[in-house]
Amino acid sequence: MATQVPAPGSASETPPVREAARNTPPRRDGKPKKRLVRRTYVDRSQLYRQSFQAAYLLLNLLLGTQFYFWVRQFELARLHATLGRPAGVEGWLPIAGLMNLKYWILSRQVPLVHPAAMFLLVTFLAMAFLFRKAFCSWLCPVGTLSEYLWRAGQAIFKSAFYLPRWIDLPLRGLKYLLLAFFVWAISGMSAAGISDFMHSPYGLIADVKMLNFFRHLGETGLMVLSVLVLASVAVPNFWCRFLCPYGAFLGLVAWLSPTRIRRSPDSCIDCAKCAKVCPSALPVDKLVQIRSVECTGCLECVAVCPAQNTLAMSLPRRRNGRSHPAVLPAWAMAAGIALLFLGVVSLAKATGHWNSPIPGAVYQRLVPNADQAQHPMPGK
Repeated sequence: MATQVPAPGSASETPPVREAARNTPPRRDGKPKKRLVRRTYVDRSQLYRQSFQAAYLLLNLLLGTQFYFWVRQFELARLHATLGRPAGVEGWLPIAGLMNLKYWILSRQVPLVHPAAMFLLVTFLAMAFLFRKAFCSWLCPVGTLSEYLWRAGQAIFKSAFYLPRWIDLPLRGLKYLLLAFFVWAISGMSAAGISDFMHSPYGLIADVKMLNFFRHLGETGLMVLSVLVLASVAVPNFWCRFLCPYGAFLGLVAWLSPTRIRRSPDSCIDCAKCAKVCPSALPVDKLVQIRSVECTGCLECVAVCPAQNTLAMSLPRRRNGRSHPAVLPAWAMAAGIALLFLGVVSLAKATGHWNSPIPGAVYQRLVPNADQAQHPMPGK
């Protein structure tokens, strides 16, 4: 009769497992292979993650559509604007969010312009600390599209292409250089300087200028975008891995997180399936715990692992003076991401700090001439 042990994240206390009936041949290194205790519970981590990706992508499409028509009503000089501005589009203004976060730290006051950008940034930073870079692999629309592109490329070319280590490492440093540039630009600004910047015409309609960049995409911009798309088809997560400063910031926060993928060497059968499916090309099969800033918490390695109680997202737990990992089930991670996102947004709305209290007359004057708004010199 097969033995029964608890399955991580399952409500059932005694899910069945099957043990290999005969000895397996020795490994290439001469050591005998470990007997596989096969996992038979259903892993739903990718169903949860893909559902979150689809929902957040749809949310951003709806916000973008509403924002486009909100802009158009001012461009058409309608005297009575009826559509409201969707503050959620400020999630696409991470630099404004970082500036506003510094403003709040210095002044202890919630900024009036683009406050939602700050609340969303704080949400995603908290998410990174609690659940690794889950924003990148569970929510980020760019990350979702990037994943679709490289999976399409994998289906076409029958394999994924990873750059050699000698060029991969320097290229990964590019996103940290971009992050360092933005941090340097903001570091010297005072609270008053940030407020002046945000209340300038450029700051007030930074979101409109972002929209216009894609609406009026020039030849150079189209070429750059095309190169990024083609590169993303060939190389998994090209933008996220090499160029995204937002992901670099979240990765540094995630590096401090006590939550991480942990592997049990005792039950691991060294099949290396986890390493083969890792989008970040991490050697999951050779590490006891994954601390890399490149880990996005996608749980693909956990989903593909065939061995019972071998690979899981977990938290450290002290017992009898020793550290024992406490498994964080996929459903709990999904629930935590949803509660954190909805909780912070709801708090900001309930306290009246979600929307920018900018009069419609100001937008009527600035939006039609958004392309003429010049970037002001940052104040000190």
